[in-house]
Amino acid sequence: MEHLIEKAKTLIEALPYLQKFRGKIFVVKYGGHAMSSPELKASFIKDVVLLKLAGVHPIIVHGGGPQIEDVLKQMGITSNFHNGLRITDAATMEVVEMVLVGKVNGDIVAAINLMGGKAVGFSGSDGNMIMAKKMPLQKSQDAAGKTIEVDLGMVGEVAEVNPSLIRRLVEAEDMFIPVISPVGVDLAGQSLNINADTAASEIAIALKAEKLLLLTDVNGVKGKNGKIISSMKRKDVDSLIKEGTISGGMIPKIQGACDAIGRGVKSVAIVDGRIPHAVLLEIFTNEGVGTLIH
Repeated sequence: MEHLIEKAKTLIEALPYLQKFRGKIFVVKYGGHAMSSPELKASFIKDVVLLKLAGVHPIIVHGGGPQIEDVLKQMGITSNFHNGLRITDAATMEVVEMVLVGKVNGDIVAAINLMGGKAVGFSGSDGNMIMAKKMPLQKSQDAAGKTIEVDLGMVGEVAEVNPSLIRRLVEAEDMFIPVISPVGVDLAGQSLNINADTAASEIAIALKAEKLLLLTDVNGVKGKNGKIISSMKRKDVDSLIKEGTISGGMIPKIQGACDAIGRGVKSVAIVDGRIPHAVLLEIFTNEGVGTLIH
């Protein structure tokens, strides 16, 4: 009987969040270990379907770097990166679209539908939803310390997001769950590879989302005492970076989160995607499972 009472307490704890978030849009960047582990993938899919049934509107923007890398290796194409971005020539771009749109997106949609949801998958280039422009030349240094310029190829930055297609799906009586591949298109109709974190952030901004969740392979931002900082305010981020509390690869994620909040998203959560049911735990519990920026 005690374990049943504990289950009831968990549901009661979720009640105020269910009331607060009903009808709200949540954009979830799905990637990392949560996407490659069958067990974590299953728990994520269940989370998304439950959210929709509870009246929350999840929008999934997925990555697919490891899957792209596997196919490139099979085709004998070598990958090169600059500041975490894949240098994308024409052959690589074909693989990116094939894997993200043709394989990864379809797998997520099929898994959601199998679990009882109604997912619809598409690319950011469909309906000119993500309008992009080629990323400018990047400054770097060669082995001799000389400044050089690096052309990332068909890598884009978001110029504009047209959210009308997403809104129609969200507002439809059929309770559709949009699943979006981070591929944009420029004014000439050329597809461009977009960083998934960036695409998710820009989509959240365009939709004025209640929350943006970034699933990662880290357990949040750690303070100087080694403990996770469960919550921080946007105004405190600069000082946390300056003192070294936020460092390395977490800096661009946090800065991107602050940009999203400054442009209309109410909060951003850096969520440890290696924890089963991380999405539900972050949204519907008092403690959460990552770092909330508001």
